[in-house]
Amino acid sequence: MSDDNENKDYEKRSNEHHDVDPNVEKELVGPDSELHRGLKNRHAQMISIGGVIGTGLFLGTAKSLAAGGPLGLLLGYLIVSSACVSVMLCLGELTTLLPVPGGQITLAGRFIDPAMAFAMGWNYWYSWVVTLPAELSAAAVLINYWNDTINNAAWITIIGVVVVLINFMGTRAFGECEFWFASVKVITIIGLIILGLVIDLGGAPDHDRLGFRYWHNPGALTQYHGITGSTGRFAGFWSVLIGAAYAFLGTEILGMTAAETRNPTKNIPKAVRGVWVRILLFYILGVFILGLICPYNDPRLVTDTGNAASSAWVIAIQRSGIKVLPHIANACFLTSAWSAGSSDLYTSSRALYGLASTGQAPKIFARTNSRGTPIYSLALCAILGALSYMGVSASSSTVFNWFSNMSAVSGMFNWLGICLTGIRFRQGLKAQGIKPENLPYYSKLTPYAAWWGLMWTVVIIIFADWEVFLKGNWDHASFITNYFPIPFFFIMYFGYKFWHKTKWIAASEMDFVTGITSWKEQ
Repeated sequence: MSDDNENKDYEKRSNEHHDVDPNVEKELVGPDSELHRGLKNRHAQMISIGGVIGTGLFLGTAKSLAAGGPLGLLLGYLIVSSACVSVMLCLGELTTLLPVPGGQITLAGRFIDPAMAFAMGWNYWYSWVVTLPAELSAAAVLINYWNDTINNAAWITIIGVVVVLINFMGTRAFGECEFWFASVKVITIIGLIILGLVIDLGGAPDHDRLGFRYWHNPGALTQYHGITGSTGRFAGFWSVLIGAAYAFLGTEILGMTAAETRNPTKNIPKAVRGVWVRILLFYILGVFILGLICPYNDPRLVTDTGNAASSAWVIAIQRSGIKVLPHIANACFLTSAWSAGSSDLYTSSRALYGLASTGQAPKIFARTNSRGTPIYSLALCAILGALSYMGVSASSSTVFNWFSNMSAVSGMFNWLGICLTGIRFRQGLKAQGIKPENLPYYSKLTPYAAWWGLMWTVVIIIFADWEVFLKGNWDHASFITNYFPIPFFFIMYFGYKFWHKTKWIAASEMDFVTGITSWKEQ
């Protein structure tokens, strides 16, 4: 097949699904009624919020605080937040104009190269299909906070069955469950922030007014791994920055829901516009308050129990003399992990569906039932969720952790692809004389924001496991599992490119006609 024919064939397949009348109750994505637009505005809004708030904010911040101190924690999260917002601005422009199945993956093939969609899509699918069992295992560990006498396999089974049922009930059921899951997460983080202020100002049972005490003693920055001077302090901050990136993975799920969101040209922009506010409120304010109420040298921060006992929030609550709230917090963390599992299954199945709909995965995975659910794609991803049982056995948990480590870097390649697609998208508009103001949604910060996000994403991928290079810290298993996704991505890209002889799509040849019905009139 020639270069031109391969690229045109990909575009034809990806454009079989386009926007239709938003007033139809069971709005369909394409002429063959594959997916239904069952997600309402409130669903899209809360999925966007839920993608921002996760176990990374509740549990992962403990290790980050111990590594970088309160100032290192704040600076690291500020930088990654700016990269995350940049990714979402690009995603908003792309998926509002073309809310297609496969979201950003399909659009990478339309505006960059079908080979990019192939590599990006399979990496993204792998990232989330492995994250699903990790979240199921995490949820089981959270339950151990109350009862560790029952084998975790029982909890994994119960949680897994509920997650699978939610997804098989259809998009509307998934959206409704995510709405309530996200609501609990929002209430939890707002409650923790308010409680943190109360503790800091001396309103806790111990009546100890903390202020900025922990910024002075033990200090605002750590001496990471015993490295002295400014080098050690910078290393602590850098550790936070690299680790924080994985806490933000999942915000881009909104792009995968675009094809199933009602009236996406209005509802997707609403969700995207609020991302920076939510990140500022929940993450930046949250980690700032956390740095005020918990010292970075508390030994419990690095116990890594996986439940509320190792949460910096809970540690701060316990230090202040509050007894009951840690149990309530753990219940809320469990809800977060449960929600994450449901989102992981949804996202991985839609990624596989998107690949199948463009001919880059077996066609059977593009089949749907009467509810518009890609049942075969969903079934495969659900079956692979059984990998969570590997975490129960000590002998197999090591192998499972290897797979989980690889999923984080694989997920970052999706951010890279979104930013690169956003840059190419704007280049195409400019080459064809189309003003960004004609887009149903555009940001004045792009394409500059796209370049900013791309730069930091590349940095995070390159330094994914930089700590193994510190003296006495070498771990060959950690090195291989964290860096293997890099050559794997390029093997996928160039392998597909060589086999199908695809080409990089010129800006002047990009298709801004097919399937687009939402240009603004100027």
